[in-house]
Amino acid sequence: MTPDDLVDAIKAAVAASLADGALAGTMPDEVMVERPRNPEHGDYATNVAMRLAKAAGRPPRDVAAIIAERLRQVDGIASVDVAGPGFINVSLAAASLGETARIVVRAGEAYGGNGNLVGETVNLEYVSANPTGPVHIAHARWAAVGDALSRLISASGAKVTREYYFNDAGSQIDRFAASLLAAARGEEPPADGYQGEYVADVAADVVQAHPGLLEAGADEALATFRHDGVELMFDRIKQTLHRFGVDFDVYFNERDLHASGAVDRAVERLRAAGHVFEADGAVWLRTTDFGDDKDRVIVRSNGQPTYFGADLAYYIDKRNRGADRVIILLGPDHHGYFGRMRGLVAGLGENPDDSLEIIIGQLVSLRGGRMSKRAGNLVTLDELMDVIGVDAGRYSLVRWAMDSPIDLDLDLWASRTQDNPVFYVQYAHARLSSLARNAAALGIERSADPDLGLLAHPRETALLGALAEFPRVVAGAAELRAPHRVARYLEELAGLYHRFYDACRVLPLADEPGASVTDARLWLCEATRIVLANGLGMLGVGAPDRM
Repeated sequence: MTPDDLVDAIKAAVAASLADGALAGTMPDEVMVERPRNPEHGDYATNVAMRLAKAAGRPPRDVAAIIAERLRQVDGIASVDVAGPGFINVSLAAASLGETARIVVRAGEAYGGNGNLVGETVNLEYVSANPTGPVHIAHARWAAVGDALSRLISASGAKVTREYYFNDAGSQIDRFAASLLAAARGEEPPADGYQGEYVADVAADVVQAHPGLLEAGADEALATFRHDGVELMFDRIKQTLHRFGVDFDVYFNERDLHASGAVDRAVERLRAAGHVFEADGAVWLRTTDFGDDKDRVIVRSNGQPTYFGADLAYYIDKRNRGADRVIILLGPDHHGYFGRMRGLVAGLGENPDDSLEIIIGQLVSLRGGRMSKRAGNLVTLDELMDVIGVDAGRYSLVRWAMDSPIDLDLDLWASRTQDNPVFYVQYAHARLSSLARNAAALGIERSADPDLGLLAHPRETALLGALAEFPRVVAGAAELRAPHRVARYLEELAGLYHRFYDACRVLPLADEPGASVTDARLWLCEATRIVLANGLGMLGVGAPDRM
């Protein structure tokens, strides 16, 4: 019996009690079951009786007793108790709980997926760094989180487009081109320019591709550095992200919005809706009508659109491409963007609660390790990967909630000890893979029809209960945009497995009987290995067979 099966059983018990008049009221909007922290309280607990009590006009414990009596008649439930103010604690029969192992193994790589978001199309934008420098540690957090989130939302049934938005024009690009030219000439960069070893490297590559460039006029040289330098820098960004296991479906250039007239059309759409006014020679959007702290300029007095106008056009473009929901991951310096963008969407006549989601994250700081800061005053993603590796880099950046700052201890994350969370989880998977190899070497294979009711040891039931929770963990992490929930779950699961392994012999000694128990435990071990591999995969982290 899975947690969802138990929820269905509780709903059926409530519905029957309402139908025959044993209880008054209506079915709660949501019926939840949770794993009690204390195993003595059963396998699952629900507070449904307390939610029904007011409408029923009866004490919660009385309501719980009525529902509990019906649940005791359900196949697969061993016992039901009423506890505290009205909690219902449910213990499953060993055979019912043991079936979790069979469910996991038969589902394989598909286990953990759910259909909660089937039919929804999501456009997920993350990283979106302009091509004026390498991917640094702040971008890296969004690369890891965004990619993991895209996997989780996909696992919940939605169609996800992974998108990178960049701008190869404007003042930042002008300063970048001037910095490249200065580096090529051996001069100091402009006061507001870019510095770091990467600038000299890109400049040298441009000069090598264009012999005689430095003898050309300044305008021609700048144009070449602007075009080729940006392309080279963006290629490096893509290579770094690919090395990190992050690739995008769409790379969208802001300049295309202006060239196609999309920005002008977006402004006119707002004007037609009556939300645009003119003042001081500029065109303004009355975002205060939609909760913003002040109105915003969308076209400057010189006729040039602000980036705000481009953002609106970009949102419309995403929606026109079929996105039901637009999700944007941004750093902590973008809090003001939230109200402005919601105002724009509301100005289009849409409800931003339904179609727009902006997630603001926090910074990453580092300690320990050796970081050269080749990008000037920034630590690059390439350097992070060189120091702690791809798997530790990704895992370390998704392990905390996005709104929490991260202080990474690089010495810890580079270590091969069980104090390193990703090593701890990967080691559990490697240990399980080794056990399977050892079983094969002994000629022991899992049967087609194991007696999973033999999995009655407390360490076994605790492990089975955790395996049954995995689909709900994935669904919750996708819904709440919280990949860190999967990481913390995997660490808990790894700990449960290590404790099971220490308490329950899996492979028998040469003269030891008990083939049926061995068979059941091999199924449990394979189910655990699958869940660890699937969970790590949803975070974009490898599941090694050997360590």
